Amino acid sequence: MSTAQVLVRLSAQDAAELIDALGGARAERLPGYRILYLDGNCLAASERRLKPLRDSAAAPLPGKSLVVFDDARGLLSDVFPCADGHAQERSLLDDVAETVQANDLWIADRNFCVTAFLAAIARRQAAFLIRHHTGLHIKPLSALQPAGTGADGPVFEQAVQVTDAEGHTWTWRRIVLELERPTRNGDQQLIVLTNLPAEQADAATVAELDRSRWTIETAFQKLEGHLHSELNTLGYPQAALFGFCLALVAFNLDAVVMAALRAAHPEVNVNETVSEYDLAGEIARTSEGLTIAVEEQHWQVFAQADRAHCADLLLALAQRVNLKKLRKSPRGPKKPPTPRTKHKGKPHVSTAKLLAGR
Repeated sequence: MSTAQVLVRLSAQDAAELIDALGGARAERLPGYRILYLDGNCLAASERRLKPLRDSAAAPLPGKSLVVFDDARGLLSDVFPCADGHAQERSLLDDVAETVQANDLWIADRNFCVTAFLAAIARRQAAFLIRHHTGLHIKPLSALQPAGTGADGPVFEQAVQVTDAEGHTWTWRRIVLELERPTRNGDQQLIVLTNLPAEQADAATVAELDRSRWTIETAFQKLEGHLHSELNTLGYPQAALFGFCLALVAFNLDAVVMAALRAAHPEVNVNETVSEYDLAGEIARTSEGLTIAVEEQHWQVFAQADRAHCADLLLALAQRVNLKKLRKSPRGPKKPPTPRTKHKGKPHVSTAKLLAGR
C-alpha cells in the first residue's frame, strides 16, 4: 500500500467522521445502502523533462488510478494508484474487491463489468449496479418484460444467469432502458446488470441510479479545474500520483466545508446554489493572508479539538458565511454552433481585414 493511498484513506475517514458529526451528509439515494461510484482516472501526458522521455514522440503517461466516490458524504473515499500509464484498469479490481463491505452498492461503467469482480461483491453481501459489457457472457432465464418507464424512456427487465471461474452460478437482473434520444455515442439502449433485490429497487429505480454515475465525473472535473490535480511538469510516476492524491485530500477538505454549509444553512440547497469554483478561489486567496494575520497559537483550538468540538466550530463559522457571494452564475440555454463555411482550405486569416470588411 502506497503512502499516497494511505493519505487519501485517512483524510477520507477523518472527513467522514466530521461530516457525520455535522449532520451534513446528503440523503441516501437508496436507503440501507452505502452508494459508492467507481471510475478510472488517467493522468494527462507530462512534459518531457526526464532524460528517457526527451526523444520520445509518443505522449508520456505518468500513471492512472481507480477512484471511489462516497455519494452520501460527497467524499473521494479511496484510491488505487498505478504507476503504469498503459495498465488496464481491470488489473486493479482485485485490490478494489478487498475493500468491499456488506450493504455497499457499487455503481460503475461497463469497463468494470468483470465476472470475478461482480462475484466478489456478491460474496461479500454487497450489491452492484454496473453497465453490461458484451464480453461478459449471460444466460437469459426469461424474455424481457416491460417494467415501467424511467426518466429517459421505457424500462424492461429479465433474469439472467452468470457462471464464475469457480463454477458457481449466480442469478442476477438485467435492466434495459430504451432511450428516447440516443447518447452522444449513438447508443439506443442502456443495459445494466445488478444483484439488487427487486423489492428494494425496481427496474425504474435501477435506471435512475445508473443515471447518477455522472456524480463522480463531476468530481473529476472539480479536481482538474478547481484543484489542479494534474501537473504536467511531474514526469516521475510516483511524484505525479502523489500530487494527484494530494488533490484528492484537498477535495475531501472541500467536502467538509460543503457539509458544514449544508448543516448551517438547511433552508438553502447548497449543492445547487454554491459555486465550488468560487469557494476554492476564496480559500486560495485568503489562506496566505490568514497565516500572516492570525498568530500560530490561535490555531491550536482546531488542533486540540475533538470531533464534536471541531464540528461545533465549523458549524459556527459556516453560519457566518454569506452564501450570496458564492452563488453560482446561472447558465443559459446552449446556442447551436455557428457553421464555419468561409475560408475553407486556408491556413489562417487576418482578423484586421475581417473587421475592416464588416
